[in-house]
Amino acid sequence: MEQLKLESIIELASVLERQTDFQEVLRLITQKASTLIRAEIALIMMINPRTRQTVKTIFMEETGSEDRKYHLVNTNVSGWVIDNNTSFLTEDIKTDLRFRKNLFKDTRVKSILCAPLRAEGAITGTLLLLSKAEGKIFNKTDLACLKKFAAIVAPFLHNVHKVQEYFNVSLPEVTLLKKYRQPGLLGKSKKFIELLQSIEAATRCDVRVLLEGQSGTGKELIAKAIHQYSPRGQNKFIAIDCGAIPANLIESELFGHIRGSFTGANFTRKGLFEEADGGTLFMDEINNLPLEMQAKLLRVLQENEIRPIGSNETRKVDVRIITASSSSLKNLVEQQKFREDLFYRLYVYPISVPSLNERHEDIPLLADFFLKKYSLEQQKHVEMFHEEIIDFLLQHTWAGNVRELENFVERLVTLTPLNSNIIDLKVLPNEFKTEVKKMRSKLFGGKYNTSLTESLEKYEEEIIRKTLMGNNWNQSKSARALKISEQTIRYKIKKFNIKK
Repeated sequence: MEQLKLESIIELASVLERQTDFQEVLRLITQKASTLIRAEIALIMMINPRTRQTVKTIFMEETGSEDRKYHLVNTNVSGWVIDNNTSFLTEDIKTDLRFRKNLFKDTRVKSILCAPLRAEGAITGTLLLLSKAEGKIFNKTDLACLKKFAAIVAPFLHNVHKVQEYFNVSLPEVTLLKKYRQPGLLGKSKKFIELLQSIEAATRCDVRVLLEGQSGTGKELIAKAIHQYSPRGQNKFIAIDCGAIPANLIESELFGHIRGSFTGANFTRKGLFEEADGGTLFMDEINNLPLEMQAKLLRVLQENEIRPIGSNETRKVDVRIITASSSSLKNLVEQQKFREDLFYRLYVYPISVPSLNERHEDIPLLADFFLKKYSLEQQKHVEMFHEEIIDFLLQHTWAGNVRELENFVERLVTLTPLNSNIIDLKVLPNEFKTEVKKMRSKLFGGKYNTSLTESLEKYEEEIIRKTLMGNNWNQSKSARALKISEQTIRYKIKKFNIKK
């Protein structure tokens, strides 16, 4: 058996020698490792070749059901291997004394193997194999095999340029969606994913960000996410609505004042710039900032210092500015309602926030989130929407964007009886029932010309598409989930022209 494994490794080396696609090299290595040693999950973690200070999982092969909590295990075990410059074996990670007690109590992973990848005398990464609680228990024979495997494949992974790309490229879509769901950014549409990619890029650079989009699109939530995942995330995030504060008070609000500087100034007060020192100041509706204040804000951005009202002394501040506007600042500049020099100071990293009507695909997901939120708050047991309510949500024009949708769902939950677990048309406010009638008339008023075959094919296409999306477009997993052959699902994908 061991001889066969060694021959298989050597055969892999000959295949890798002819492979020019680095992504394929990664896939082949992880797939072969998990197959040889019968692991459920195989991961390759590499050290950034430029800095030698950061590590990153650049590829994963998983044969079982998904368990996203292995990342904690991967980081800690790979870190141990790199720090100790040796391989790793444990029968049960939860009881392994090399790590803090209860560190892995919530993970389903049990037995682990990990070997360092070396090139030219230095560790370049790790190859980690995981087995879940019900899976195989690795032994010393498995570790010896993995060490041989790692020694043979390591040179094929020592492509500095290709590895560096993994430290520069944007996160995969699935990872992005999961990451930004935590701070409350929900969606799956193309427009939304493009937005997340812009947000992710903004977190990596400490520059001014300008968010432009209609009112109610969640600009403050986006600003919070940028702050949270930036190097300033541990410091304060402070927000101000420039349109909600009277013009005569906004200077004091931003820059502070000293006692006695004006009538009613009975105490010295810090401004928001000083409060946010080291962190982020979000200035919403910057388009409403008076022209006089625009000039003072420009000076702060140029000099990185503020002067409280009534004071002769300036104070240095280190604040990241994120601004937002529901009107085009560029148009306001052309209308001479906004300073051009300030505009260019703010327009460093612009992000366009799409309206809800531009991301209709996200409406059911958002509505379901708000349903659960307000059902819990109101101590009700509402679990879902009736299909006709979903159809209404998709047909309605949301002038107030996500904020309007949230308020609407909260209202529906409030109107739903305590003993009901579904929201149907009975609770729909009267002002919307006319719209529902028009929707029904549009859908069913004319002659229905779609044949049964066409309807069934449309339904089949939708099921296959949703299954592919749910399995991260893995055709093998999707075929197994649908209980059809891979050949059949490939045929159906081609037939229905289903594209990622």
